[in-house]
Amino acid sequence: MSEKTKSAFTDKKILSRALKDSFIKLSPRTQSQNPVMFLVYVSAVMTTLLWIAALFGIRDSSVGYTFSIAVILWFTVLFANFAEAIAEGRGKAQADSLRASKKDVEAYKIESAEKKESITAVPSSSLKKGDIVIVKAGEQIPADGEVIDGAASVDESAITGESAPVIRESGGDRSAVTGGTTVLSDWIVVKVTSEAGESFLDKMIAMVEGATRKKTPNEIALQIFLIALSIIFILVTMSLYTYSLFSAKLAGVENPTSVTTLIALLVCLAPTTIGALLSSIGIAGMSRLNQANVLAMSGRAIEAAGDVDVLMLDKTGTITLGNRQASAFVPVDGVSAEELADAAQLSSLADETPEGRSIVVLAKDRFGIRARSLSGKDVEFIPFTAKTRMSGVNYDGIEIRKGAADAVKEYVISNGGTYSRQCEETVRKIAEQGGTPLVVAKNNKILGVIHLKDIIKDGVKEKFADLRKMGIKTIMITGDNPLTAAAIAAEAGVDDFLAEATPEGKLKMIRDFQAGGHMVAMTGDGTNDAPALAQADVAVAMNSGTQAAKEAGNMVDLDSSPTKLIEIVRIGKQLLMTRGSLTTFSIANDVAKYFAIIPALFIGLYPGLQALNIMGLHSPQSAVLSAIIYNALIIVALIPLALKGVKYREVSSGKLLTQNLLIYGLGGIVTPFVCIKIIDVLLTVMGLV
Repeated sequence: MSEKTKSAFTDKKILSRALKDSFIKLSPRTQSQNPVMFLVYVSAVMTTLLWIAALFGIRDSSVGYTFSIAVILWFTVLFANFAEAIAEGRGKAQADSLRASKKDVEAYKIESAEKKESITAVPSSSLKKGDIVIVKAGEQIPADGEVIDGAASVDESAITGESAPVIRESGGDRSAVTGGTTVLSDWIVVKVTSEAGESFLDKMIAMVEGATRKKTPNEIALQIFLIALSIIFILVTMSLYTYSLFSAKLAGVENPTSVTTLIALLVCLAPTTIGALLSSIGIAGMSRLNQANVLAMSGRAIEAAGDVDVLMLDKTGTITLGNRQASAFVPVDGVSAEELADAAQLSSLADETPEGRSIVVLAKDRFGIRARSLSGKDVEFIPFTAKTRMSGVNYDGIEIRKGAADAVKEYVISNGGTYSRQCEETVRKIAEQGGTPLVVAKNNKILGVIHLKDIIKDGVKEKFADLRKMGIKTIMITGDNPLTAAAIAAEAGVDDFLAEATPEGKLKMIRDFQAGGHMVAMTGDGTNDAPALAQADVAVAMNSGTQAAKEAGNMVDLDSSPTKLIEIVRIGKQLLMTRGSLTTFSIANDVAKYFAIIPALFIGLYPGLQALNIMGLHSPQSAVLSAIIYNALIIVALIPLALKGVKYREVSSGKLLTQNLLIYGLGGIVTPFVCIKIIDVLLTVMGLV
């Protein structure tokens, strides 16, 4: 049992709430939402009425026997309620925590980003969509919105649970802010994007407590199947009673089969096990997603994740570390590698980018060159600009430049230097390998090339291999040129890639796959990702992304981690596997109980059935009592599995089906025979039958 599942059973608050909810859920209106368990509920009411009638002398069976059946049936209903309440418990606890963080704070409303001086203090609950507010350090962001001016460090721990602050700034894909989070430094101007009561936090509270959870298409289809089975068993039970009554009259004996017994038989034969756990499986699946810090806007999205066979992932931050790093110094024209490394390090001393830092570190690691201080000298650091596409340093009459190959080439030639064929060839080779070449020049002489490369994350290739075994095709999305994209795709082990990706290109690729009958999952964070997210079957928007992306997706990753898509697919598949496994177990249970009970019940009328009474049950009453006790207890025994989910295996669907049938199909047949026999022996030894 997982630690999170254990905590659901050991947390006194969750347990006490679940026990209370088990009785609250006994209302007919609540029970009618689960037709299979409503059948058990009606059966419990009927046997209770039969017991009351027996107390007044109108006996269908003995008072003790009828009372026992009624009590066990009520416990069966309560156990099913308890399973659902335990599954809801963690979500309700999380919702309570979120409500505590939702406060009506004072908001500072302004006319526009240009007119920050005219401030009006208003309650945050009065803010409307389109209002503009300014939020300073130490203040809580009063509502969901987009940053339209300024930049600030924001504490989002109340929403994500992540203690590290994040930067939110105007423009780009890091402009969305969530009401209830706190500005730690500087200030931002926020344009409100939600009405009161419709914030992201409000939606999150409703989702995690299950208040808006709707049954998914697969769940509805399975429930219809279970209802059909229940109707069939109602007809079977009525036929058995009629046939028993007719046979008893022909034999001139009293009908040995009572209404109480047949009600108990109906409950045993109906698919009550999966009926009792079906809702909790769905709620627990959504809860597991919440625990992974992903908010699903519908249960349908989680199920769709289980059926995904095409996975589209951003390259940067998902497949690669997100920052290119220096991996080699390649000297040209007789220059030594150490001389190149020395010049490259000097040109990067003032470069605070990850790429610049990696050049300094590589020179130190390869050649022991320590970063030097140029303070006190006549030093001029040349910053990188989009126009020059170069950076560098001037000191003591020495000029060092590093940058894009064509930019350095133009710079060197314009100052009377030469750009050799060897340098051109080196630049071409690095580009073909998927790297980024940075050319270094000293006093207008080319020294060589720095090889920057995307660093593939550890374990990514193995993950993609696992997904391939599951029949999932992986596609890398990147803005790189096709040559670079192909090299990175080969190293990462993805099945395909989309280079120089545009919004139109992403959308077309998704539609093409869907037209071929595939289920497509995608992740994105920008406004330009919104069309593709809206089209994808499973669309995971980053919480740090734009409002447009979050509105287009059907899931929001609160951690803003693109790799979460792989975990979402696993949770979706685990949900489907759990439901399928427990359905298999439940139906196998019903078959076993049929052969365990029917022979014992009708031996009195048909002695030849003794040959089928392979379990040797003590009597018809002990057979029914044993079966119905087992029917109630197996629900309790399976609650941990419903909450945790079956063990996830990255295997093909065919192998998974075989394992499912062997473990849960065979187990579902054997378990009732063993347990019913043990209960029968205990009841007999204790003299209760």
